[in-house]
Amino acid sequence: MATNGNSKRNDPYRNFKFKIMWDGKYVAGLSKCSALKKTTEAVDWREAGDNSVAHRLPAKTSYEPITLEAGITQKNTDFEEWANLVNNYENNSTTSLENFRKETITIDVFDLDNKKVLSYAVYDCWVSEYQALPQLDTSGNAVMIQTIKIENEGWKRQEL
Repeated sequence: MATNGNSKRNDPYRNFKFKIMWDGKYVAGLSKCSALKKTTEAVDWREAGDNSVAHRLPAKTSYEPITLEAGITQKNTDFEEWANLVNNYENNSTTSLENFRKETITIDVFDLDNKKVLSYAVYDCWVSEYQALPQLDTSGNAVMIQTIKIENEGWKRQEL
């Protein structure tokens, strides 16, 4: 059902309409994307003459890795190709870091009318973990899923 552009509507967005873009194209077959999360350390600071109370100051901020899951198909090898660039870097010292890092990946969120409502840019990403196949089970009927864990150096909400 369309929202008819009702600007007074304030319902939260659903979490199942999203797309991930890298290298200028949307990645096919995605089924999950973990949360964007950052944590800032707190440092205690005591003031001379009044050291009975510790003040708390912000320190380093770290960004959690992002996990992506996609169904395995014969035609889509994006996860595997990106993950293999890290291995190729380790085995070939002449390869530069920029070959396995993606400067920016984009996470786009859509409303029920398929209109883009949120967009986040994630910076300096590389694959730290890759699962090529899930556990195989002859009595199962689940979709085969591959997984990558992406390290990043921050993210920012984009203007639409």
